[in-house]
Amino acid sequence: MVERADINAVLQQMREVKMQVQQGVSSNIPQPNSIRPVAGEQSGESFADLFKGAIDGVNNSQAHAKKLATAYEQGVAGVDLHQVMISMEKASVSFQALTQVRNKMVSAYEDVMKMPI
Repeated sequence: MVERADINAVLQQMREVKMQVQQGVSSNIPQPNSIRPVAGEQSGESFADLFKGAIDGVNNSQAHAKKLATAYEQGVAGVDLHQVMISMEKASVSFQALTQVRNKMVSAYEDVMKMPI
């Protein structure tokens, strides 16, 4: 079941980021002493693993929304319309965010490829 508190927390975080961008505050930029080493030098996940996890998360969110919609259409007890709509919106927002990240990555790749050697 999708909880309303999760959506409100995400919306609050989005509002805070928007205010920081508008005010020019960059508190999320890492300081030099807190920069993580590259993937080969660390014991954690690589960027590829993180990105694959994000893609899998979006896929799972969309699959869950589709299951809820199908269950609601079939009249399964315990599945309410508001659950279906919240789940679908959550899947939509996560897909849009992933698309924006992909666009930024493609843009960064193109910028690097245009650099003179």
